[in-house]
Amino acid sequence: MFDFSEEQIVRYSRHIILPEIGGKGQKKLLEGKVLLVGAGGLGSPSAYYLAAAGVGKIGIVDMDVVDLSNLQRQILHHTGDLGRAKTDSAKEKLNALNPDVELNTYNERVSSENIMELFRDYDIIVDGCDNFPTRYLINDACVLTGKVNVHGSIFRFEGQATVFQPGNGPCYRCLYPDPPPPGMVPSCQEAGVLGVLPGLIGTVQAVETLKLILGVGETLVGRLLLYDALSLRFREMKLRRDPDCPICGENPSIKELIDYEEFCNIQAARGH
Repeated sequence: MFDFSEEQIVRYSRHIILPEIGGKGQKKLLEGKVLLVGAGGLGSPSAYYLAAAGVGKIGIVDMDVVDLSNLQRQILHHTGDLGRAKTDSAKEKLNALNPDVELNTYNERVSSENIMELFRDYDIIVDGCDNFPTRYLINDACVLTGKVNVHGSIFRFEGQATVFQPGNGPCYRCLYPDPPPPGMVPSCQEAGVLGVLPGLIGTVQAVETLKLILGVGETLVGRLLLYDALSLRFREMKLRRDPDCPICGENPSIKELIDYEEFCNIQAARGH
């Protein structure tokens, strides 16, 4: 009925026998189109599990090369990949895992100039970036295009994940109206991060992405999942759409993409 090959029937058999997925659901996964921004700590487990699940079209955007310090947490990359573009390393591993998947890689920096073109052929965006300008850029582009944003972030021993779905719940700006001043929140390079932490948060992002494609379960829309690895505790916060949000509120003032590096610096200069 779904035109699966014999190999696909075996490969996805544990999905197909689940009543909530079945052949129909697996067909949805094979027709899914997901873009991952970042092939690092969060993008690695997300991409690996999405490819294993048979998500048919996966794009990966990243302009970095593999560094020795990445290998403590970025599981898509191996010691032999040092110096390679992360997109090349990721594509090689994911092709080896599942040849069913169409993999498109973009070895470039996401910007206001190229993000709409990058988003065009995908339905769900997985935000695995590590800086505030890119998070605001991804959010605004998702709101303007109606794309779902599966968000995750990590810091030292703590992580968080949520889903921003335009027209259904809040966006990233509702949660964080203003960016922190530059230098206020140290990077992983400056503050460190528990190596396994992005594996957990990135896997949550993959779970949410699969549920969105399948249309099953309750997603993290309107909920922020918080994880503390030191205490091994999960907490949840309710999120609400801000009617005064400048991009998804009742009277939005942001109607096109801006210079997000400048936006973050200007907000810092004003003391926000």
